Amino acid sequence: MNTLLNLLWILLGGGIVLFVEYLLAGLLLCITVIGIPFGLQCFKLALFALAPFGHRAVETSSSDGCLRVLFNVLWILLGGIWIALTHLLFALLYAITLIGIPFAAQHVKMAGFALAPFGKRIS
Repeated sequence: MNTLLNLLWILLGGGIVLFVEYLLAGLLLCITVIGIPFGLQCFKLALFALAPFGHRAVETSSSDGCLRVLFNVLWILLGGIWIALTHLLFALLYAITLIGIPFAAQHVKMAGFALAPFGKRIS
């Protein structure tokens, strides 16, 4: 069932567009040395945007607590809030129709991950 929903997500839910946008943003961020950590998070977002059904973002048990918080704050201030709000707007638009409710749920899930991606992994 997840495979079918992921296929519909790619074709109808804008999954391929989100994937390409996150991929290009990650490549642009990786051009600079300072942007590499943020570019890597964009790559995680790209993979999550390609096939969100059956996957979720989980906290990692790494020891980079203070650095993770600093990077998440910078991420939020430099664009993460807008990414999350965009996903919430799409969730609202998809939730209007009955058939779009599963897509809306995925956008809400992605909004949480896009708000603070450092210290999380996709499982």
